[in-house]
Amino acid sequence: MRILKYIFLLLLLSFVSLTVFVATQKGDFTVERSKVIKTQRVSLFNFVNDYRNWEDFSSWVTEDPSIHVVFPAKTSGVNASFSWTGNDGNGDVRTTAVTDAQNITQKMNFDGTLTDVSWVFKDTLGGTKVTWKSKGTMSFLFKIYSALNGGADKVIGTMYEKSLANLDKILVYETNTFDVKVDGVVKKLETFYINQSFTSEIGKIAKNVRVVVPQLTSFCEANGIETNGKPFVIYHTYDTTSGLAKISICVPIKKEIFTSSGSDILTGKLEPFEAVKTTLKGDYSHTKQAIEKSTAYINSQKIFPDLTWSHLEIYTISKAEIANPSKWVTELYYPIKPKVVPVERTVIRTPKAEVTPTHTPVHTPPPAKEEESEF
Repeated sequence: MRILKYIFLLLLLSFVSLTVFVATQKGDFTVERSKVIKTQRVSLFNFVNDYRNWEDFSSWVTEDPSIHVVFPAKTSGVNASFSWTGNDGNGDVRTTAVTDAQNITQKMNFDGTLTDVSWVFKDTLGGTKVTWKSKGTMSFLFKIYSALNGGADKVIGTMYEKSLANLDKILVYETNTFDVKVDGVVKKLETFYINQSFTSEIGKIAKNVRVVVPQLTSFCEANGIETNGKPFVIYHTYDTTSGLAKISICVPIKKEIFTSSGSDILTGKLEPFEAVKTTLKGDYSHTKQAIEKSTAYINSQKIFPDLTWSHLEIYTISKAEIANPSKWVTELYYPIKPKVVPVERTVIRTPKAEVTPTHTPVHTPPPAKEEESEF
């Protein structure tokens, strides 16, 4: 019994000594990791800026099968956040500042360890250099854990290295895997819609869509308005020189309605039209290739575009439905002038001369396929 008491006292003294040692250690830490990812800076920034994508790359989420993630209504931009609970710990993170496509600043709490987090995105040869940095103060429990596992730099740094490797794998494949197909000439039927219209930088349209569409959807839900398909954007103008486009972000509805005077949500009606349809499967960063293919097809087929407006984009499968960019589907419609039916000239016979029957030479585009009215 006396030996057992000595062993117990020895263990107790060891524990007390370890506790005192850990308690007196400096709790502040700074950890930084960087990686070059072979993808466009804007796409990489947008992916990291939306917390719904963190389930796919953050190592403390991907490696803990017990983890439960909670997303609020706002998951991207300033004041966006998410939280998690799991066997390896609980935590939450909130975005405090954003510089478009350049910097993200966050506050993180991981089991009482408070951290200031920053992300920096810079263009570099072969892709984008992303730097992930944390600066904070360890909780007592994290002091013990880090002391037993090689220090804060190793513990946090390892998580960051794994997460950046996951991010690289996802973005290189997901962002760069795409397909563009010109489907030909189709007919679009009339569509009623609600919308918000404004002028936007072309590079920010996808971001604006993510902000405006939920507002339009909430408006429909609050007022008992039945929607009728996928969100779409009408491009009234598209100026690559200035980098600006005048757009209407729309949600299709079953019936025509009228909003009150002064409302920032307007209503409209898209008249039936013929268009050249192109389907983009993949990340929105490849929209340029879809536009180029559409233009080339119009020119090669000698089709006359309707220049009263630019084009239409329908988000058939979007980020709201699936996180993988390689599986997004966007349909582009370029309006064209309706084909003109050739008019046969009447034969006129006179004593002096005879006019041979002819047809007015008019080029007609390929036959249009009629599409369903639902967007």
